[in-house]
Amino acid sequence: MSALPPFLSKSARRTLGYDILFMLPALLVFTIFFIYPVLTSFPLSLTKWNGISPDYKFVGMRNFVRILSDRHFWQALENTFQYAILVTLLQNVIGLSLALAVTSKAHRPVRTLFLVPPLLSSIALGMIWSYMYRPDGAINGLLTLAGLENWTQNWLGDPNLALYALVVTNIWKWTGMSMIIYLAAILAIPQEIQEAASIDGVGVWQRFRHITFPLIAPAFTINIVLSMIGSLKVFDIIFIMTQGGPGRATESLTTYIFKRAFDAHKFGYAIAVAVVMFVIIMTLSLIQMRYLTRREVRA
Repeated sequence: MSALPPFLSKSARRTLGYDILFMLPALLVFTIFFIYPVLTSFPLSLTKWNGISPDYKFVGMRNFVRILSDRHFWQALENTFQYAILVTLLQNVIGLSLALAVTSKAHRPVRTLFLVPPLLSSIALGMIWSYMYRPDGAINGLLTLAGLENWTQNWLGDPNLALYALVVTNIWKWTGMSMIIYLAAILAIPQEIQEAASIDGVGVWQRFRHITFPLIAPAFTINIVLSMIGSLKVFDIIFIMTQGGPGRATESLTTYIFKRAFDAHKFGYAIAVAVVMFVIIMTLSLIQMRYLTRREVRA
């Protein structure tokens, strides 16, 4: 306790000491599994290493220079951005629309149902949707029953459709979480504001645009940032359902890193790609936070 700031009262110092004590286990885990790997990644990215041998060969910036001419990396980056943009836009539009539709107390059971998909294991979810997307699966079966045989597709086997099929799966899993965040913000808006606007003759769209949307700006920021980060680093659903195929149509940065490291045994190069991915996600997150938090202040 003596190491704590002397200007604090005795009770405040005791409380702060207990707070630090309770935080230590979580801080230790965070340091071991996040801080330490991040700090050791950059030195390893400057080496040629197969991930098994204790010997490292220092190659300097050669791995990063190689990335610039690696067409498979650029294809994975393009797929990742396409996937992330679609997921972020659709997940937030659908999540906000659902939140606006279930604001009544009578909709409480419905709200609970939307929390089920985020609780499901990604492995189980990927296997279920893989079965549904099969040529003889549930989706094509329903289309056939509806008389839409011409719409049946090999959803995961067609390079032009596979990425969009994965987008639908991800949206189905996480839209409920976005809905709950938006719903919490909407329910926190004082009812008197909405009632006053309604009495003044303000239309539904105008109320949403000038009252609801500005007041839920913090929830919008959280959802946009979380959905963008989550979709940029997606791995489990893609690896389980397509493993980056067919061809490389659904290859993401994370699956590409995995294959370079564990299939090709090029850990040094894979870590270099991971460092680039980390920089991209960090940069985009900071830009988003800067822009969206400014919008919150203006709102």
